[in-house]
Amino acid sequence: MKRAFIVTIFLMVGGFAHAVESSDGQRSSGIHKREVYLLIGQSNMAGRAPIESMDEGPIDGCELLNAEGKWEPATNPLNKYSTVGKKLSVQKLNPGYGFAKRLHELRPGISVGLVVNARGGTSISKWAKTSTEYDYYSAAVARTQAALADGNSRLAGILWHQGESDGNRTGSYMKKLTALIADLRADFNAPDLPFIAGQVEMDDTDGKPSRVFNDVIIQLPTVVSNTAVVSTEGLLTLDGTHFDSASQRELGRRYADALLSLK
Repeated sequence: MKRAFIVTIFLMVGGFAHAVESSDGQRSSGIHKREVYLLIGQSNMAGRAPIESMDEGPIDGCELLNAEGKWEPATNPLNKYSTVGKKLSVQKLNPGYGFAKRLHELRPGISVGLVVNARGGTSISKWAKTSTEYDYYSAAVARTQAALADGNSRLAGILWHQGESDGNRTGSYMKKLTALIADLRADFNAPDLPFIAGQVEMDDTDGKPSRVFNDVIIQLPTVVSNTAVVSTEGLLTLDGTHFDSASQRELGRRYADALLSLK
């Protein structure tokens, strides 16, 4: 059993070997083709947790799409180049950091590219492709397409963390989320593109219907294929809504584990 597991990991890692073009136009052989992940949603995906000393510095094997549409070493805050984000001072630690580190830990040598385009305080209706008032959807698609333009990158998945603004609208949430996933997969011409969603905070002692929302979103894999939902059980918040630094790191690790469970 142990040997089979090692062989499986070896094949999974080796299958991504490819030449990669860096932002300076140079190509190098023996480096894995860049796996691009789109990170969208509201404030917990934008990141509101303090960036601590262990969160400083670049992430091994990970790049971030910058404001010029080029790749640079990924450093916090990861939502700093969001074209729909709020002011830079509120962009802090999000799950993307723990996600990328966990992927690198499980699959050493892979090349990861993050496109982070979140905005706090947004309901799922504002992210709809059909929204005529907000451009969050089109902005996310445009930035991702720019990230894939080098020909050496492939879209490997979407990480979604949103729902705090929809706790009182759970009746229509799954229908809207299903439509969002279908639109994204269609626009990226990727019908089986992995989509990972996260639950919101678990503590509903403040009267917020978070557990009702979490009971709804956990059903996503039974409604849409090749999706997964990350539990927030045991995670802590700063203020009843926004996850603290340790919890953001753990949330990111859970996103990575959920993604690899689909692969």
